[in-house]
Amino acid sequence: MAMVLGNPGIDGLSEAVGVLREWQYDGAPMQLHPGDLGWFWQSGAEATAAAVRTWSRGGRILAVGLLDGPRLLRLTIAPDAQRDEELARQLAADVTAPERGVLPEGRVAIEAPMGALVQDFLFEDGWKADESWTPLRRDLTEPVREPGVRTEVVGPEQAHVFAAVHRAAFDGSRCTGERWHTMAAGLPYADARSLIAYDDRGNAVAAVTVWSAGPGRPGLLEPMGVHREHRRLGYGEAITVAAAAALQELGSSSALVCAPSANAGAVATYTSAGFQQGPEVRDQYRDV
Repeated sequence: MAMVLGNPGIDGLSEAVGVLREWQYDGAPMQLHPGDLGWFWQSGAEATAAAVRTWSRGGRILAVGLLDGPRLLRLTIAPDAQRDEELARQLAADVTAPERGVLPEGRVAIEAPMGALVQDFLFEDGWKADESWTPLRRDLTEPVREPGVRTEVVGPEQAHVFAAVHRAAFDGSRCTGERWHTMAAGLPYADARSLIAYDDRGNAVAAVTVWSAGPGRPGLLEPMGVHREHRRLGYGEAITVAAAAALQELGSSSALVCAPSANAGAVATYTSAGFQQGPEVRDQYRDV
């Protein structure tokens, strides 16, 4: 049966999110999570659908990619197909040829699960290893301690507060209350929560969104940020602990996050909140 590269459209997003949920399991390599599509959903369902690519055979989706920007494809593959040679060769061909409508000419990057066969074919075709990232995981089978600060779950009335903290935490953030509402209306947010942490004066100092993939599966923190005027005071650790507790309440088996290895402060924050570092992972890139 032929391998089919597709764009699911709005009507196909539910299936794409569904298979991403099914593919999450403890011990899996760091990979695209339904929460990644959920966070992207700030741009709306139409834009999210336009950024998703699927690879199918015999009507079954075997790989899902998210164009997280025009030059980065975040790709994951069904657990039983990560060493499938036909799929790997098709993936490598499609992401390398601009006319296939996945990645354009020039410098582009692809994030794929470590150990997937497609990585071997890309290296053979001249792709190179990009910057390293550190995946971190916290087991949620044991009770999670109190965060030590007041936190609240974001509802419609707090959307603008969440957005303001996010903009103060991340340079270039485009998060607004309106975009949060759009995200919250998306399919993946049915199993998600946004949290805000406050200091003892009532200032909003940190924010995080957590995404469940369903009971008994790993959940994701995406993203976590501390207001630039309130850093180095322990609020990153506190909101991360609160995030782990929220995922535990949602039934997640573990909490996942990935940080640039060069960002030692972020890695240290997650470690202090009970996360364990995994082996570094790398994207792949090409310049032509």
